[in-house]
Amino acid sequence: MKKALEHLKKADVVLAAIISRAGAYKIRYADPSFETLVRSITSQQLNGRAAETIFGRLKAAAKADPLTPESILKLRPARMRALGLSGQKMTYIRELARMTRDGEVNFEGIGALEDGAVVDHLTRVKGVGVWTVHMFLMFALRRHDVLPTGDLGIRMAMKKAYGLEDLPKPAQMEKIAAAWRPYSSVACWYLWRSLEEKKPVASSQEPE
Repeated sequence: MKKALEHLKKADVVLAAIISRAGAYKIRYADPSFETLVRSITSQQLNGRAAETIFGRLKAAAKADPLTPESILKLRPARMRALGLSGQKMTYIRELARMTRDGEVNFEGIGALEDGAVVDHLTRVKGVGVWTVHMFLMFALRRHDVLPTGDLGIRMAMKKAYGLEDLPKPAQMEKIAAAWRPYSSVACWYLWRSLEEKKPVASSQEPE
């Protein structure tokens, strides 16, 4: 990451100050797997503690570590609802499980795809939107040049750091981030950090 940090510090004085305050880059990665995407769907619109509680219940009920499509599909919908999943999320997770089981979604080969192709591949699943895939690209596939323009936390951090009057729209975000490439993901991690010093995480997001 030394090369990335040097690039970002030279390219953007505002970001350089944030990096200086935040210190070392300590992103936490997940596996690019079915379970990781199930966790992402479970987490939509929930704070971290609530999301982890429900996801833990789901894993315990499925009796699988890691979760598999088959372990999800063997659970009755009513049982999944009783774990704390909304009707929509239960439907989304079951649809993802069905499509993965049937080979329509392929996690084994997804790492070989370009970013745009990953977005196209995963957004075919109802309930998996562009924001969710951007998080998957950043935190599971470890892609270094992702700019999640739909992320509320990034928009808030940009507004604060760059003294904007309003939350920036995608075009303005792209303009600001142009100097960051090819390390937009690293820059975004520091922007999240600027909002929450203790533990930078992807922002809670509206259903997609």
